[in-house]
Amino acid sequence: MLSLDRFKHMNFKGDLFGGVTTAIISLPLALAFGVASGAGAEAGMWGAILVGLFAALFGGSTSLISEPTGPMTVIMTAVLTTMMAQYPENGLAMGFTVVMMAGAFQILLGTLKLGKYVTLMPYSVISGFMSGIGVILIILQLAPLLGHQAPPGGVLGTLGALPALLLDLHFAELFLGILTLAILFYLPQKYRQYVPAQLVALVAVTLVSIIIFDTDSINRIGEIPSGLPSVVWPTFTAEQFTSMVIDALVLGTLGCIDTLLTAVIGDSLTRTEHDSDKELRGQGVANMISGLFGALPGAGATMGTVVNIQVGARSPLAGIIRALILMAVVFVAGGLTEPIPMAVLAGIAVYVGYNILDWSFIQRAHKLSISQMAIMYGVMLLTVFVDLIVAVGLGVFISNIMVIERLSRVQEQHVKAISDNDTDEEVPLNSHEKELLEKAQGKLLFFYLSGPMIFSVSKAIARQHRYISEYKTMVLDLSDVAMLDVTVSLAIENAITDAIDANVQVFIYSPNQETSEKLNKINIREKLGTDAFCHSREAALHKALEAMSISTTQR
Repeated sequence: MLSLDRFKHMNFKGDLFGGVTTAIISLPLALAFGVASGAGAEAGMWGAILVGLFAALFGGSTSLISEPTGPMTVIMTAVLTTMMAQYPENGLAMGFTVVMMAGAFQILLGTLKLGKYVTLMPYSVISGFMSGIGVILIILQLAPLLGHQAPPGGVLGTLGALPALLLDLHFAELFLGILTLAILFYLPQKYRQYVPAQLVALVAVTLVSIIIFDTDSINRIGEIPSGLPSVVWPTFTAEQFTSMVIDALVLGTLGCIDTLLTAVIGDSLTRTEHDSDKELRGQGVANMISGLFGALPGAGATMGTVVNIQVGARSPLAGIIRALILMAVVFVAGGLTEPIPMAVLAGIAVYVGYNILDWSFIQRAHKLSISQMAIMYGVMLLTVFVDLIVAVGLGVFISNIMVIERLSRVQEQHVKAISDNDTDEEVPLNSHEKELLEKAQGKLLFFYLSGPMIFSVSKAIARQHRYISEYKTMVLDLSDVAMLDVTVSLAIENAITDAIDANVQVFIYSPNQETSEKLNKINIREKLGTDAFCHSREAALHKALEAMSISTTQR
């Protein structure tokens, strides 16, 4: 639903400048992504218009600019290539059905309020798959840069065909592509603050191609149709439905991650806070409409968002103005795209791919952590040569296992078992309590747990109570346990059961209500009786000594 609250900080002049500036930035990128995806330049343009407009209207951020991005284009390219190879007649419609399904998935995530969990993954994994997507985008542009149509088979197909492409390269198109990249990389910063390097490259190299080369000797994108896009009705087959759902989950999840990471950057610049769940719903609506009209999917775009904020935009009005300007370009100036060389758009896409690579982490990863560096490169290689889901799934799994292993080592230090001749400074016993423990003459086991107790410490608990038969009583102190998960609860139950089997009486001090409820759920109170639960640590020690018929009066 459209919320007017996001417009309360509207600054018309700043929003107008933001809309105009981001429209200029979006134009060459939309053309490049549309051509790179295989759907055509018009799909990229309408993707920039529709995603940008409806995400601005229904999103949860004030200054986010949404449009087709490099990562989304890479996944969309793979989807379209697969669908059109298997179903030449309906493949295009099935590809855009995947976009609609991805949008529906994003709406579902936002409705279930799962936005805050989307980006909860290790940075090494995010860095790896983003860098992998950058590599894919660069590889897929090699054929257009060399003057050829992209070969089938995606990354592996392009790499396999590379020797043949190099033997038959078109020097004119390679020259235009290299000239484009030279402008993008080396245009002085003092000019970039007035006009985007992508637009300079697009216009300048197109003019060079018209002046120096014959029109027919260069592959050009042709004229963009000036009318409204045609509706693409959802199309799928029973045997392909499962793979389409998986593609939609990948596309939708990537769009969520891309958008929310960009929204966080926008928040840091505007000192505001976006609504992640509403943003996902807005992105979902935008992508469903974009897919319905045969346009590319999109997400929050970092460069457009940052520029939008820097020129003074403070409300979604900037995104709306940007979409209207791009729409006017399609209706009025669609014919101006006809002479643009494909090599120029390939050069722009290569530049985007280069910037997607996480150079900051790549350069420092070996200094920060060898294991995280290995995960990052592993995820990157799997993304490029295998599959994004496999890459992210394995990366997250291995990272979590490593974190759990490190956390286990730390948490094991918070599982203490002492008797009178085995004291530990980290166990919070006062002088009187230590006196009581000494009276037991090594026959009372004081079992102390602290901090959050997660499943990884269950083995430490088992190790500490393995010699329980050597004692007569046990005091279990849970006063400093912040959290008790099911696995640890069962480990404690096993320790108590072992104590009962060894005729060792158990007394528990557990003032935390949540911890006590966990123990009640596994019937500890029924096993030990209500008297086993004590109101203080001292009371538990007194009861343990009384059970051994040892006097607890002061000497």
